[in-house]
Parts: sequence; structure tokens; C-alpha cells
Amino acid sequence: MPRRIVIIGAHAAGVEAAAAARKTDRTAEITLLTTENRAGYSRCGIPFVIGGQIQKFNNLIVYPQTFYQMMKLNLKLETTATNIDTQNKAVEVQDKTGKQEKLPYDSLIITTGAYPFVPPIKGKEKQGVYVVRTLDDGENIEKALKQTKKAVVIGAGAIGLEVAVALTERGVKTTVVEFLPYALPLLLDQDMAELVSRKLEEKGINLIFGKAVDEILGTDKVKGVLVGGKEIETDMVIAATGVRANIELAKKSGITIGERAIKVNTRMETSVKDVYAAGDCVEYTHLVTGKPAAPQLGTTGVRQGKVAGINAAGGYAIFPGLLGSAITKLFDLEIGATGLSEWAAKREGIETVTGTITSKTRADYYPDAHPIRVKIIVEKDMGRVIGCQIVGEEEVTQRINALSFAIAKHMTAKELAKADTCYAPPLSETWEAMTLAAETALMKLK
Repeated sequence: MPRRIVIIGAHAAGVEAAAAARKTDRTAEITLLTTENRAGYSRCGIPFVIGGQIQKFNNLIVYPQTFYQMMKLNLKLETTATNIDTQNKAVEVQDKTGKQEKLPYDSLIITTGAYPFVPPIKGKEKQGVYVVRTLDDGENIEKALKQTKKAVVIGAGAIGLEVAVALTERGVKTTVVEFLPYALPLLLDQDMAELVSRKLEEKGINLIFGKAVDEILGTDKVKGVLVGGKEIETDMVIAATGVRANIELAKKSGITIGERAIKVNTRMETSVKDVYAAGDCVEYTHLVTGKPAAPQLGTTGVRQGKVAGINAAGGYAIFPGLLGSAITKLFDLEIGATGLSEWAAKREGIETVTGTITSKTRADYYPDAHPIRVKIIVEKDMGRVIGCQIVGEEEVTQRINALSFAIAKHMTAKELAKADTCYAPPLSETWEAMTLAAETALMKLK
């Protein structure tokens, strides 16, 4: 009898798990469930459709229907998993018509993702308040933009700022309100975040830090927000205040929950035999701190999904850990980070030194050489590189990738400073900015 694999969730982690399971077991019966009417799309692309860089929301669908047919995957849209019977190994589901059935499984993979968290702000139920998570959310914002001249974005994380940039590019006067004292607080330290804030303000975005939205004003429809006793007029409010792991189904089924999400081992196995989990709904070991972390990134989700799919289909794979490497682009500015920030290291009780340098992306005399600022965070005791932040107009992504390799391999600042890097006037400086930042940190260590 073929192995039966059921996957709850059909986006980054879920579809990757299904593909990996199919490659591992050619005869398995694989069923994917999603509550949405479209599956296998990129949530990360939504702000860029709003901004007009991508033509339409359906362009974000990475896996068309032909993919599921080719891979012999049974995709069930608009279907909710209501219960997991771990004793009898069956998932109870209900489709949009209300029809209920039980799907037996030999292996189960939970990739239920996360949901948008909206703080308990008075008036948040009013018409004109949006979140950014699904294609439907994006389409609703797109429709509302026809009658929108002013917008307020709550939250200055990556999604919040990407949406603020998108709205500004569409001619909407935009204000961003962030409770914490600076932009991108999960990625950057304040000194690096100030470079980003300067660019956003130059482009006309109004930034308010260190304050919360106290109330959303209006009768039925939004007409403004109250921030620190001051009213800001707006036609639209977008809550980009982060996400929370979707763990209720797992919790109800007796699966062990960690600090914030489902607890899994190196093979992405949960506490219940033959039940795996991956993506935004799980927490996993951070490679620097050794503690549970849940960065909720697409890159982490697909890597975990692949491991879960291989193991659920009878193969063997492990997930080594995570660093939370992330990148975004705001107007013409690229911002990336990996490992721990200086602030996060301090919170973990890790004493650090930092090396920060401003260099150029090409030889200084070469046309279109852009400034790039690199900050390296180094553990003081061992001299080990534990984090990096980079802000520049180009060439940020691969430097972040290179430094994620360095951190994962426990490279020291001394070793990084001696790295054999390349040079050509149209492409780079003689001295690579990463090695110069490492040298700056080394001088502080000495």
C-alpha cells in the first residue's frame, strides 16, 4: 500500500515539503490542504505588486496547477483542517461547502504558517484597516488605493516599510508609526537604521518613532489615527505589526509547543511520532545563541519544508540551524542582516565589539561607484563573527550571504580580515568592505 502523506498548508514550506516527499517516494499519495483559494504563491512579493513593479497579484503564484498535476499532488483549496487525531492517524477537514471528511495519514506535515498580529488598538475593526499577508489582502489594498490620498502604516519592520515605499511610489502621502525607537528593529542597530530613515524621509515618508497608535478614528470608515494625542488624517491604515505562529491546531492535538511556536528536532519531527512541522509555525535553534528562534522567513521555510518532506517520505535529512539572514530593498537602498545585532547580543548577555566601515561598491574613480556601509558584530571572548548589517545601493545580498557562511563556520574576525577577496575597478574596491570592517573590529579587540 502506498505511503499516505498529508500536508496542512500549501505555501512556501508546504509545497517544498510536497515536492521533496515526491522526489523521495515516487508512489506516495500526497495531499496538500490550504484554507485559501490560491496556493503556492510568494507572500513576500505583495508590496511590490502594490508598488507597481510587478504587474498583477497572480504573477506571484510560483506553482501553477500544472505543477501539482505533474508531481501527482492532490491539492485541496479552501479546505480547513479542524482536528488531528494522532491516535488513529487522521486529519479531520471541512471544505467551503461545509462537507467534512477524515484523511488518514502515515506521515503528517504541519506547515500552518503564521497570521498577522494586530495590537488591541481602539477602532481597529473599522473599514479601511488592512493587513498584508494574503493575495486577497493585497487585492483589497489595491482596490482601496483608488480612493486613497493619505495612508498610515503601523510598524516599521521590513513589510511595513516595503508597503510604505509602495504607497509613496503610487503617490499616496504616507506616515509610518513605530513603537520602538528606530526602523527595522529586528534587523538593524540604531546607527545603521538611521541611514535607512534618512533615505525614507528624503523620499517624503513621514516617520514617527517611539510612539504607538492610540486609536483609529472615524465612524464606520477610517478618517484618522491618534498618535501621542495628535490626530493624523488618513484614508487607510495598514497594520504591519508582525505575525504570530499558527499553532492552535497543533496545540489542540497535544503536540509540544516551545517558547513561541511548535518545537521540532533536527529532522523537523514534532513530539508526536510521524508528525513533522516546518516554516513560520515552528521554532528552531539559532546557530549563534543555541536558543529557540522563529525568524519566519521564506528562505527558512523552504529549507525546513524540504527536510520535513524527505523524512516524512522515508528518507533522511537534517536542518542544521538558522541565522535569520534577511534582505530588503526600499527605493534604491538595499538593507541586509545576518546573525545577531549588537542589541540582540547584549540582550543575550554576549559581550561584543563592532567594526563599521563605509566603502564603495566599485573603485572610487570608476563611474557609478556607490557608498556601502558594513557593520560586523564580533564576540569579544573568542573573536568570533556573530552578526553583520549592510546598507548600500547595490551588492548587499551576496555580502550578507558570504557573512552568513562565515558565521555558520565560526570564522573569527582575524580570519575574515585575511580573506582572499577579488578586485576589478568596475566591480569592487581593492580592499573589500567586509575585511575592512573586520580589521576595525580587530583593533578594538587588541
